Amino acid sequence: VIFSQNIFLLILFLKCHECLPAPSGICTEKTAECPSQDYRCLAATEVAIKDGVVVSALNIKRCIMPDRCVENSVNYGTYRVVKNSACCNEDLCNAQIPEYKSAPNGNMCFTCEGENCMKTLNCVGNENYCVKATRKKGKNVTLKGCASKLICSNQRASRVNEFSAEQISCCQGDYCNSASKASTYLLLLLVPLLFSALLS
Repeated sequence: VIFSQNIFLLILFLKCHECLPAPSGICTEKTAECPSQDYRCLAATEVAIKDGVVVSALNIKRCIMPDRCVENSVNYGTYRVVKNSACCNEDLCNAQIPEYKSAPNGNMCFTCEGENCMKTLNCVGNENYCVKATRKKGKNVTLKGCASKLICSNQRASRVNEFSAEQISCCQGDYCNSASKASTYLLLLLVPLLFSALLS
């Protein structure tokens, strides 16, 4: 009976495609069995876009807990980082990497071009918040743009090269990220929550 139960439990555990990128961005795909029946198969992509051109793209496949299957995006106009995830509950169902979302959603926020921080930015995908951020690059630099809810609400942080922000404030409503309106969330070194959470 115990042997039969063990076989039954093994059948319940998902098998997923696994591809964890090395520092070079290259990975060798293999098949992995999830450690428990609570896990799902994940396929995710992270894309960095600068001046409308994709400058980096990372794909990942693995077993993951459902609450870590998330999407987020932060967009400062000239620079955007977006992560799109898809989770599923069948063996080897994560073969297809999802495309990142780039269609305008109707929300509009201020963005900065040089010293002019009153330019209009059309938000895309799930970017339902306006943001204002500051970072130091010799001197304080102000960044404005659009972000998804997770970027504004999650306390876990990840620095991403020149894109790191030391303080970010979020608000909802068109053009709410002017100097006088944004309500501050002090999220130290947030922007964005990307593959650090998926790889840990």
